[in-house]
Amino acid sequence: MGSLVVVGVDGSAMSLTAVEAAATAAARRGAALRVVHAEVPVKPRLEVPDPASRMLVHEAAAHALEVAPDVVVTTSVVTGDVVHVLEAESQAADLIVVGSRGVGGIIGLLLGSTPVSLAAHSHCPVMTVRESHRPPADAGPVVLGVDGSPDCDMAVDVAFAEAAQRQAELVALHAWQPDKDSPGAAPESAEQLLAQAIAGRTDTYPDITVRLDLAGGKAGEVLLEASKAAQLLVVGARGRGGIAGLLLGSVSQGLMTHAHCPVVTVRRTT
Repeated sequence: MGSLVVVGVDGSAMSLTAVEAAATAAARRGAALRVVHAEVPVKPRLEVPDPASRMLVHEAAAHALEVAPDVVVTTSVVTGDVVHVLEAESQAADLIVVGSRGVGGIIGLLLGSTPVSLAAHSHCPVMTVRESHRPPADAGPVVLGVDGSPDCDMAVDVAFAEAAQRQAELVALHAWQPDKDSPGAAPESAEQLLAQAIAGRTDTYPDITVRLDLAGGKAGEVLLEASKAAQLLVVGARGRGGIAGLLLGSVSQGLMTHAHCPVVTVRRTT
């Protein structure tokens, strides 16, 4: 990972928080930052792009440089649907950063929203942030949600890289459903799944402290609770129990909207 971080902006306060997160991520990676605004024409204009759109991205770029003065920042206004525009941008990016809800967003709306649709189609990991995620940026561990799915396997690599860039502890967390008849310790299969998920990665990242954590309960609830103490949550786009035809899992959808820290959603692209 390392050459380009893209942030989508729409003029909302939340997208400025996304700019701050993207600028910080670019600085950690030694990457360039590209600020993108998707302009959807609603009527014929004499000037395209709209001057207001150009001002929007220039102000966002200036804000990024306040956060990370050494990052190379470029801007772009692209005509088209925001998901299609950012999906195209993701082909050359290492990370896309967006606010979890932008201008015109409806509180509680998940399906069809820009972040969810983007995470389901992006060619690179997608970080979603909320305005409340601003401080503190570097407190707590990177938490990785582990469920043994193919998408999770990709997420493991992303989580290790993020922990290395942040010099943070990595907590690999697996949620298991307690049996009503024997609600005691986690089953051996859960322990094996967790160990297998990170097998070999510790050799690549020997300086990272890794903690394995098993928690009884529903995955979404367990990860949401863990996000309270985390600086970043990394999850696969779809878990093992994903419904056929559903491009983004319900757990990742819920976390993108309600987690107490930024969330990176990773999907298998090959």
